[in-house]
Amino acid sequence: MMPGERYDIVIIGGAALGSGVAYALTHDCGFTGSVCVIERDPSYQFASTSLSAASIRQQFSTPANVRLSRYGLKLMREQFSDRFGAGASASFHERGYLLLAGEEGRAIAQANLAVQRAEGAATILLEPDDMAIRFPWLSIEGLALGSFGPEGEGWFDAYGVMQVMRREARAKGVAYIHDEVMAIDHDHQQVQALRLKSGRRIAAGAIVNAAGPQGGDVAAMAGVNLPVEPRKRSVFVLSCRTPLPGLPLLIEPGGAWVRPEGEVYLCGISPDEARDPRADGDFEVDYAQFDEVVWPALAARIPALESVKMVRAWAGHYDYNTFDQNAVLGPHPQVGNFYFANGFSGHGVQQAAGAGLSVAEWIIHGGPVTLDVGIFGYERIAAGTPVREVNVI
Repeated sequence: MMPGERYDIVIIGGAALGSGVAYALTHDCGFTGSVCVIERDPSYQFASTSLSAASIRQQFSTPANVRLSRYGLKLMREQFSDRFGAGASASFHERGYLLLAGEEGRAIAQANLAVQRAEGAATILLEPDDMAIRFPWLSIEGLALGSFGPEGEGWFDAYGVMQVMRREARAKGVAYIHDEVMAIDHDHQQVQALRLKSGRRIAAGAIVNAAGPQGGDVAAMAGVNLPVEPRKRSVFVLSCRTPLPGLPLLIEPGGAWVRPEGEVYLCGISPDEARDPRADGDFEVDYAQFDEVVWPALAARIPALESVKMVRAWAGHYDYNTFDQNAVLGPHPQVGNFYFANGFSGHGVQQAAGAGLSVAEWIIHGGPVTLDVGIFGYERIAAGTPVREVNVI
């Protein structure tokens, strides 16, 4: 143990969320104190960021979710090279999202449209005949409408964006430590220090929990209940002989999704709750899910996908908030120097920049300044009042 080792702010987890907080502290908030990030896997081989399908959308039912994603969109679309240097790119493919719905989903789509348009999104609703013209490869049987984001939605290089934020944070003096947190010293009113696997003890003025799928376990070390756990999501890579011109990220009514990735296609689905257990250490691809659920659903909606070849597949983890599938941001109401950046349930990569800024502002200014995201505070967990997001994918 190194005697007297202390940092003003310690961030647990160095992927998109942790590096987003570190970047915002040192660049947006101008914090000049000492900051360190503790990351157990500096290769990021198993990080949710690296294994994500890396998409961004504004089609949410909760205004704060739209705000978080629009902040990330602005960074990738307008500010990336200004912030990170000429030639820097998020490799943003602005191809849109298309959420399909039957008649039972019409009222929900219309309500969501009002929320999204009020926040500045360009979402439009397409009738079946409109979709047949715009997307001739699509079967419109049984569809009532499609909610389409013609701009400001698509996919990007999540790993590259994370590495740029990490690089810029390190350039401002943020220390990245390869280690694992095993215990947190606390008195139920404040956290004092972290005890690491290597034997080091690091004292901290404030701690940010950005531990992704392990966020609930880290919170428990501080005596705090956080309903976040790892849930497995499989991603399948397909080749298809028939071109699908103009294919956006498409989500059919049952939840199966598909999008282009160069010359191939990525697809997957979030399983039903009853078939979605906690997935500690489980990165085995669920091939039966593809055969039994994903492929039949997509082939029925896009007939060209009846004839495909699976090229490869992988599985990653959501940092799944079992309470309401929304982010938990900001300080704990009793353990005031313990901050959350957790529980995004699949939205973390696209919301990392906005969430990182919001948590940094909570630490420096006592609350979010740039974005109105107070609805995602821990207080709702303690009160048992969930924030329901209809568009969970």
